[in-house]
Amino acid sequence: MNQNQQQQSSDGRHDDDAAHSDFLASLMDYTPTIPDELVEHYLAKSGFQCPDVRLIRLVAVATQKFVSEVASDALQQCKARQAAVVKDKRDKQQKDKRLIFTMEDLSRSLREVSIEVFYDIYMPVLL
Repeated sequence: MNQNQQQQSSDGRHDDDAAHSDFLASLMDYTPTIPDELVEHYLAKSGFQCPDVRLIRLVAVATQKFVSEVASDALQQCKARQAAVVKDKRDKQQKDKRLIFTMEDLSRSLREVSIEVFYDIYMPVLL
């Protein structure tokens, strides 16, 4: 590596470190949907102890994102399933437009989101 490449690499790493530090600092001002106490409880049950509130909130934000993705995908599964039912019964008028979630919708969503998370986390490491 020449000196110019080393300088660029060092600058990029410094920018990443600064961005991570800023993000972690911003977690102190953020109140996640999942309370800190609940996250601490489940982390302690799994044998993880951490006095750093920023890390607790980071886990809360990641969990919130995961739950949000599962719920959003389950909603799409539900809409697709109910749209297929309506097409099968064209002669009957559907008076009730409510969406009804089923365990099948949730199971499919969890399976799809879990696979996506697996590929997002492990594939870059394996490549």
